[in-house]
Amino acid sequence: MKAWVLRSQGKPIRERLNFENFPDPVPHQGELLVKVSACALCRTDLHILEGDIPAHKLPLILGHQIVGRVFKVGKGVKKFRVGDRVGIPWLNSVDQSCDFCKKGLENLCSEGRFTGYDVDGGFAEYTIIKEDFAYALPEGPRDYDLTPLLCGGVIGYRAFRLAEVSPGGKLGLYGFGSSAHIILQLAVKKGIKVFVRSRGSSRLELAKTLGATWTGDYFSPLPEALHSVIIFAPAGEIVPLALKDVERGGRVILAGIHMTPIPSFPYQLIYQERMLKSVANSTRNDVKEFLEEAIQHQVKPEITLYKFQDLPQAFEDLSSGKLKGTGVILVKNA
Repeated sequence: MKAWVLRSQGKPIRERLNFENFPDPVPHQGELLVKVSACALCRTDLHILEGDIPAHKLPLILGHQIVGRVFKVGKGVKKFRVGDRVGIPWLNSVDQSCDFCKKGLENLCSEGRFTGYDVDGGFAEYTIIKEDFAYALPEGPRDYDLTPLLCGGVIGYRAFRLAEVSPGGKLGLYGFGSSAHIILQLAVKKGIKVFVRSRGSSRLELAKTLGATWTGDYFSPLPEALHSVIIFAPAGEIVPLALKDVERGGRVILAGIHMTPIPSFPYQLIYQERMLKSVANSTRNDVKEFLEEAIQHQVKPEITLYKFQDLPQAFEDLSSGKLKGTGVILVKNA
């Protein structure tokens, strides 16, 4: 099969990705062989590619927001048949026996393995997934419209739930990329006022179009204090600002897998029961709940489409901040 293969981490991007023939994967017991239709880019992919996150496996096929069709099934598969449309997210497997898994916190399982990181992902013609970690998708929406929901949407949803903002409440989204523009739509549908801080006028204009109550950069004064803030930007210096922006008892949720160092700040910023909490991965229940909500509320990601052979350009656009919404690679049309 054809695949984009990462053989060493670092920069420049075009020297790290190789478009090559790669061995066809074979489904084993309980596994699905999926013919990939589309796979969305995630900033985590970029962090792995450039070396911000240490590699777990090289060579590696990146990509963990995958939509495709079941092409073959391994022995013992019961939930899917050839031809079924499925989604594949970041969480690829867990041990299902540790204390975290038993408590419903499989996102914290120390044996957790991740798509496009511990196992090969979706920037390829085919990929493998265990049937218990694949998700049946409805036949209505287009393949590429569903891809951003499988990580950007799911991680944003977990952060949104941890923010605990009720209808009529005030939520800040700091950094306005793939996850934020999806969660803004869901929050607005639930009657929540959304305040967006980000760099770049095009991103702020998109936030306004999607229903943000207020938009501004990181230096603009907020018109009122917020109940919670979700930080999507991987910039630690934003954390003290967010703590200043939330009212007493407010929450600041860190949604990224990677963040630059957080500078020291006075205790007064977190006093009066303000809370600082990170998000780590997601659970299968997160995926199921979010997909149901996203389809119910007709959440529509803003996407930029790329041909399969143009993956390096897509990563460069993501790295430079030129990418609007979520970049999606069309694999089957290559």
